[in-house]
Amino acid sequence: MVFVDDIMIPGSLCALTIRSPLAKGRLKGLACPHLPSGYTFIQGKDIPGTNQVDACSVPILAVEALSYIGEPVALLVGSDMGKLQEYAAQCRVIADEDTPLFFEDLPAAEGVLAQRILSIPRPQDAPPSEPPPSRTLQGTYQTGIQEPWYADPQGAVAVYTGEKGSAQQVVIHTATQWPFHVKRSVSQVLQVPVDAVTVEVTPLGVHGDGKLWYPALIACQAALGAYITGKPVKLVLTREEDFRYAPKRPRTVIAMHSTLGKAGEIRETEITLQADLGAQGVFTDEILDRTCLGSLGAYRIAPITLTGKALTTNIPPQGPFAGFGASQGFFAIERQVSRIADALHQDPAMWRKQHVFPKHTSLPIGVPVKTGVVELLIDMTAAKSDYYRKWAAYELLRRHRHGTSWAVKDESLRGIGIALAYQGSGFLYHPQDGASYGLEVTLEPEETLEIRIASCTDGWVQLWRKIAGEILSIEENHIRIHTGTAESVPDSGPASNSRYSAELTPLLETACRTIQKQRFQDPLPITVRQSYRPSLKEPWEGNVSVPLTRLYDEHALAQLGWGVAVVEVAIDPIAYTPKIRGVWLGIAGGRILSEKQARLALSTAAIQALGWAAQERLFYTEGKIPDPLFYNYGIPEPEDIPLIQVDFIGQDTGEPKGIGELPFSSIPAAYVQAISQAMDHPFETIPLGAQEIWEVENQRKKEAAL
Repeated sequence: MVFVDDIMIPGSLCALTIRSPLAKGRLKGLACPHLPSGYTFIQGKDIPGTNQVDACSVPILAVEALSYIGEPVALLVGSDMGKLQEYAAQCRVIADEDTPLFFEDLPAAEGVLAQRILSIPRPQDAPPSEPPPSRTLQGTYQTGIQEPWYADPQGAVAVYTGEKGSAQQVVIHTATQWPFHVKRSVSQVLQVPVDAVTVEVTPLGVHGDGKLWYPALIACQAALGAYITGKPVKLVLTREEDFRYAPKRPRTVIAMHSTLGKAGEIRETEITLQADLGAQGVFTDEILDRTCLGSLGAYRIAPITLTGKALTTNIPPQGPFAGFGASQGFFAIERQVSRIADALHQDPAMWRKQHVFPKHTSLPIGVPVKTGVVELLIDMTAAKSDYYRKWAAYELLRRHRHGTSWAVKDESLRGIGIALAYQGSGFLYHPQDGASYGLEVTLEPEETLEIRIASCTDGWVQLWRKIAGEILSIEENHIRIHTGTAESVPDSGPASNSRYSAELTPLLETACRTIQKQRFQDPLPITVRQSYRPSLKEPWEGNVSVPLTRLYDEHALAQLGWGVAVVEVAIDPIAYTPKIRGVWLGIAGGRILSEKQARLALSTAAIQALGWAAQERLFYTEGKIPDPLFYNYGIPEPEDIPLIQVDFIGQDTGEPKGIGELPFSSIPAAYVQAISQAMDHPFETIPLGAQEIWEVENQRKKEAAL
């Protein structure tokens, strides 16, 4: 396995980034020491083409406005990294400082990138209105930032050949989920034909969608260095640079106010939502609408009033991360309905079964869905985890202790929680709305098969070889998969949102079946290209008061995967540390292409979801990540990983559906509910660990002493 930093090209140079020291300001100039021959200082004014990443308002190098601490303003390129670091220490960024905007003190009218004001009426078949109930419940649910923490930091190697203006060729080596985004970005920045740019994809590993758009920025910087110097250039971020400046899961704050009927049903819902997307607003509409949609959940809660805002602040661009905001939304609604069930002294699982969407309904964004599997999924997961018995036992203990501090110090407290989520597949908003995405398959005369697709992880390489081999009766070692953006490889779009399972695998199967029909009638080679074009529709069915200029792809939510998570915890009576005793995931994902690969992917996502929920503390102070957070950033250690059991329902029926993000959307809320039951306190935020539990218990002791 060859990562970007392992690539060694004779005569290549290193690149180092000069960064803004200000969170917000106006760049006046750059001072660089005298450089010896073979070393080059590159500024934004040296860019021959567009100073922006394709489909994102992110400059390659800032030339005027400074938007966050660490924003790239220049590059140093040379043969010796040690000397580059010496010269970088002597460079000065000359700028006028402005007052930055941060999430904590952002005025309501400032920093709004995009806004949704939804008013969804009561369904026509809903029961008649009752007199205004007296019971209401409100909560404010906050989710923290999460670092993707992939195996290798972001980086790129660029090779430029040919004289400027003629026969130009650029080859980019980088780990990217979206090779054609890199290709278009480099083409625009260097002003070279798009066909002159080739992207070779290096191993991705577990990426959490952190390598979706950001590799294009690094690739453009490396390509700029290669273009100006005429030599190959490698730009690899240090682990600290990557941690401080690369995209992360955005922070959200979602306030919910529910009005309840006599039977505990939600008769009216008000939601206020804010997401901090940092500087420059990458994937703003995608993240905002997915967060809004997730916060509406899968329950009968109309009429609904929702105000959602995507905010820009002076921290590095945030997101997208696995879930694209949907996970933050689901955390809020799942905590809210669990708290409603608690207030009514009802089992949260039973409440969910009674109030989930009807079998034939439509999502608020406007897509018809079928939800008949949810009740079965809840019961299956509850049976596997022994949820019903455990919940009843832990609830009796909680009520017995209600309002008191811990009396027994040699016995841990236990709790169990449950949460529900769904997931689509594909993007709501495609960066190129009129484009088609696909793959190409060729059966060669030697009865070898070639599959051409933009990017593919090792797991998908093995799976697609198996699928194609079974359809065409070809041995898997005679099947080759070509990735990247060579001339014969079609644009497959970004590898995210479970597109490969739900959108591209059916295209591969169709292409192979088409070849199978032709192979004994037509001469070889036979090439079949299958493509997919988004089906565009107006979002929110006219229920949004702020006019939207973009159409969304209704296919992205037409086939929903469903997940139920149960989490059981025990809390240490001395250290207040929550120990996760088990995680049970019930998944309804249609046809599971590879049960082994699906279990591995879901288990890995479950570990990351637990890290986000329990221990990954990350925040910015005055636009910077404090040093202790970098040096002590906690991700789950092997000894922290509990039993994770994954079970599927209906895995042999229907089309493949998106399931990879379901752990992020269900596990955190189930985990917090379990701790809330154990501690008899309605926690509302993640990460949630010993510190927050101790604060609650300490406050309880103070109140008892009065």
